[in-house]
Amino acid sequence: MSALPATTIVYDSYWRFAAERLAVYYRRFSNPQGPWTKDDTLRNFRFTNAFRASDRVSQYLIRDVQYKAGRDQTLPEVFFRTLLFKIFNRIDTWEHLEARLGQLSWKYVQLEDVEVVLDELLRSGHRIYSAAYIMPSPNFGKARKHSNHLALIAKMMSDDLPTKIAKTRSLRSAYELLLEYPGLGPFLAFQYTIDLNYSSIMHFDEADYVVAGPGALDGISKCFVNGHTLDPVRIINLMVEQQEIEFQKRGLPFKGLFGRPLQPIDCQNIFCEIAKYARVVHPEVPGISGRTRIKQRYQESVAKEVAAPMFPPKWDLREREVEAPSGANRQKQFALFGDDTRNSVVR
Repeated sequence: MSALPATTIVYDSYWRFAAERLAVYYRRFSNPQGPWTKDDTLRNFRFTNAFRASDRVSQYLIRDVQYKAGRDQTLPEVFFRTLLFKIFNRIDTWEHLEARLGQLSWKYVQLEDVEVVLDELLRSGHRIYSAAYIMPSPNFGKARKHSNHLALIAKMMSDDLPTKIAKTRSLRSAYELLLEYPGLGPFLAFQYTIDLNYSSIMHFDEADYVVAGPGALDGISKCFVNGHTLDPVRIINLMVEQQEIEFQKRGLPFKGLFGRPLQPIDCQNIFCEIAKYARVVHPEVPGISGRTRIKQRYQESVAKEVAAPMFPPKWDLREREVEAPSGANRQKQFALFGDDTRNSVVR
């Protein structure tokens, strides 16, 4: 195991953040009312989960877009649905499109009709893109960004990219195919690669390859002395290797995602989140982004039943007990994985 470079105080917070953010994830199953943490920063600001696949939008992608019962599981259809959903990355955009056009399908839905519905949404004052990613417009000569993105999808389908992706022999090869397309820089191309790898058309180990996004580079610069000079891929892989030791060293319980340890994509994401977290908790530690505030505050919503999580069936995350938090009724709760769980809830 490789030795770690010199670390800062933020490195310690990286592991504490990961453990507490995962604990919050489990506590929500047992106690929809909250509060779920005593960490004021976690309570007041929005952060993604420790595991990317457990985030709300990723869960919707897996459950409702990719694996929902009745959806066509053929190669072009899974690819088309995944890219159409992820380019906009907004659940309400997807649901509005399906409410107007029916079940979205490459075979039966015309992209011109999708464009008309998106035009209407914009005219009515609705946002159609998520704010999670910066989405540059690919240059296909269209007047509106969403029109260019639909042209991008059409180009991918006419190039038979789904078949080319399915024939690749590594996560990196799939990523490099996506990277060739306009408007997809390294960060977005890798995010889409991971999204496609959740589906039934790709079956690569997430540990095979990783690309560090701008947020992760900022986090690495805060966690390590001279972090901006380090190889980010090496650092991310070291975090994967070191995770059990680092959690144990700090006495932090970390059961993983129902037994699944952190993967490189998860450690990459946590670096992005710790970069934000440190703006509040460690403002004295500068990063490379120059940002000093967290824009998105957490707003408590009306308590409701939490849908049972669903993960790619190929991960083989079997039924596992989800324990209630300390002090609550310790009733047994179970989450179902690998099935259509739209109507299942953890009670």
